[in-house]
Amino acid sequence: MSHVTLLTGPERRRRWSEEDQCRILAAAFAPGSTVAAVARQYDVATSLIYKWRRTMRTRETGFAEVVVVPDKPFAASVPAAPSAVIELEIAGKVRLRIPLTTPPTLAVAMVKALGVS
Repeated sequence: MSHVTLLTGPERRRRWSEEDQCRILAAAFAPGSTVAAVARQYDVATSLIYKWRRTMRTRETGFAEVVVVPDKPFAASVPAAPSAVIELEIAGKVRLRIPLTTPPTLAVAMVKALGVS
């Protein structure tokens, strides 16, 4: 004879939407909050919050969102750059100023982010 087990409690496997995951991640890593407290609030394991964070990070390209706004003519609106700056003008539309104190790897990443090789 076969044996059947009937579970009558609430289902423990929940399906979290990406919107819910992002909301919980934002709360968990907000200044002054702790992952443990947010995990208790939403009744989720702390390890799941860290897993979601790893998953979200792998989807990202590693760069923050940048909005490039065309400026007024450069000569009229931009004061003279200090001498300790590397200044790149790209297609006459974008001007990037990199201080000499910037680490070389960061400077390369900024230029690559703009699509300049």
